[in-house]
Amino acid sequence: MPSGSGEKTEKATPKKRREQRKEGNVATSKDIIVVASLFACFYCLQAFFPTIYKSLRDMMVYLISLVSGVDVLSLGTLQHIGMKCVESLVICIIPIGLISMAVGVIATGIQTRFLFTMKPVGFKLKNLNPLNGIKKLFSAKNVIELFKAALKILVLTVVLYQILKGEITVIGQMMDMNPTSSFIYVLKEIMGMVLRIGLVFAAIAGFDLFYQRWSYEKNMKMTKEEVKEEYKQVEGNPQIKGKIRSLQQSMARSRMMQAVPDADVIIRNPTHFAVALKYEINHDNAPVLIAKGQDYMALKIVEVAEENHVTIIENKPLARGIYASTPLNHEIPAEYYGVVAEILVKVFRMNKKLV
Repeated sequence: MPSGSGEKTEKATPKKRREQRKEGNVATSKDIIVVASLFACFYCLQAFFPTIYKSLRDMMVYLISLVSGVDVLSLGTLQHIGMKCVESLVICIIPIGLISMAVGVIATGIQTRFLFTMKPVGFKLKNLNPLNGIKKLFSAKNVIELFKAALKILVLTVVLYQILKGEITVIGQMMDMNPTSSFIYVLKEIMGMVLRIGLVFAAIAGFDLFYQRWSYEKNMKMTKEEVKEEYKQVEGNPQIKGKIRSLQQSMARSRMMQAVPDADVIIRNPTHFAVALKYEINHDNAPVLIAKGQDYMALKIVEVAEENHVTIIENKPLARGIYASTPLNHEIPAEYYGVVAEILVKVFRMNKKLV
């Protein structure tokens, strides 16, 4: 094998892409899913905030009124408190959680073109090999993931520092503000902080998506030998196909030669072309070409015809014209009717087929 033949320099073929897709191997960025879910939570929290605030307020009012009016907590009261807490939890968390989960599924589906397969989560014995785990631990992919995690922590730290540095004076003054104003201010700052962090993470996710697709295409590349082997599997081995084609042609020639004795006349030119015509007056609309050949095959047709006493006529332009224009077992073109009819009349009279 020549040097360099093992290098993966060829783009993945459509067949390999289909097989890898069935295995669940597609280019996806987890960061895109995280960012999409983060923004979904952010905007859902804004949209549902009045409802969440009302639910929490009602819950607090209920608990305070309950504490002031009950001397002993019975089992029934505890159950009622538990139901109220679950109800408040459902109102506050479930809608945001469901929407965030739906956005995550959609973000994944868009990247994978909504591929669903259980193969990636299937049990594989090689996954139990500790050496494989160590290799993956120090792989380039994990190094990139580590770098991204460090970058996210750094970005988060810088953004939080910038926000808190600018608001440290206001935070100190909140001691003199009423609780409602303090709560609204803190909530506003949190929303702004989430938005800024989300935008930075979106930029990181965009880079990650680019990297994941580049890495996927790189890993999918094939060597020239792999492309050749796949071509053989899909199209078949050229040598085998050639032998099959040769065998088919040989069988077709054999069947054709078996039809020569049934011909009414052989028209030849004199060594290069030969055509065998058959005409059944009560069955055919025109003479039918039942055998034809060039060079060696033409000589074989003439040889078989002579052995079976089939009339042979020499007509160079007619033999060449019928050979070129008429497929096997088809009627001759109308332009040759007149000339062939004259030949057949003579042949039939010689053989006493024509009354």
